[in-house]
Amino acid sequence: MSSRLLIGDTEPARGAGMRRLTVRLHIDPPLLIAVATVALIGLAILYSATDQDMQHVWKQILRLGVATVGMFMVAQVPPHWLKRITPAAFATGILLLIAVLIVGYTGKGAQRWLNLGLFRFQPAEIMKLAVPMMIAWYLDDRALPPRGSYVAVCALMILVPVGLIAKQPDLGTALLVTGAGFFVLFFAGLRWRLILGLLLLGAALIPVLWHFMHGYQRQRVLIFLNPESDPLGSGYHIIQSMIALGSGGLYGKGWLNGTQSHLNFLPEGSTDFILAVFGEEFGLFGILVLFALYLFIVVRSLYIAVQAQTTFTRLLAGGLALTFFFYVFVNAGMVTGLLPVVGLPLPLISYGGTSMVTVMAGFGILMSIHTHRKLLPT
Repeated sequence: MSSRLLIGDTEPARGAGMRRLTVRLHIDPPLLIAVATVALIGLAILYSATDQDMQHVWKQILRLGVATVGMFMVAQVPPHWLKRITPAAFATGILLLIAVLIVGYTGKGAQRWLNLGLFRFQPAEIMKLAVPMMIAWYLDDRALPPRGSYVAVCALMILVPVGLIAKQPDLGTALLVTGAGFFVLFFAGLRWRLILGLLLLGAALIPVLWHFMHGYQRQRVLIFLNPESDPLGSGYHIIQSMIALGSGGLYGKGWLNGTQSHLNFLPEGSTDFILAVFGEEFGLFGILVLFALYLFIVVRSLYIAVQAQTTFTRLLAGGLALTFFFYVFVNAGMVTGLLPVVGLPLPLISYGGTSMVTVMAGFGILMSIHTHRKLLPT
């Protein structure tokens, strides 16, 4: 009898101890478990996409480790400190973007990186976090929903970095940063007539944007409308991606058994088009499971936004949640031929370092917002 009581008393104690540990480390267990699960799936599919090349996998594990450490470090920073450093972070990001245009490293026809000797990094990634933080900072002590003048200031804060990023050129990141800023405005209660006005303004600026786009960017849009017009050239990526997804069927061909990637038909199979590799090997059901995990991450992030106790944290958490959703949506649309190819990786899955660090830092901010709440007395 006493032993059963002892065991029964031990379980709640262990649970309480685990909760205290997660609170002390500022971890949100549901979010962490979901993110870790997607990252592990990413390592498995990367192993297949690179023809079982462990060198690529170990590099990705190292990058994931660095990004995870960064996430935990960011999670320790209280939200009010994040708010204090926001203007400086935004200004630093702008200066780094200007530096890229002047002394940036050029690779694959784009000038997007700063070479720091030991490594290169892409300052545009900073703006994926700095822009929503800056919009939330600006609207924090202002009446909501925002009036037209506030929206104009926010639009300027978005357009300046977006213009510098598009100049590199990096249309995919520019699109994501635009979305990140807009989502914060959306959560601030942006009136529908203003949203409609912004959409009409965007539609009116399409001819201007078309004029300033590079030739290969225009070609991507035209190929999106008709991939078969150049099946062995510009349309090759989209066509091979759709072939890979279609050949996977409902259940897929099995892990390591894909043909499009292993026979080198599918370009960028470990980066932008890794979802096509996943779809060929795990089929529609596998993609639905992966998207369910992504959806859980988004819903959990939105829950954190709802539970946030200040305007700054609520707007920032909501903006980060929808930005992550937008990230996945654009990559999936690109791979399935529903959107033009803009060069955005699949978060937590695609091979790469800088974007991984940025995404994990965003989760660190969400965990900080959730775990630094002051519990109100009941």
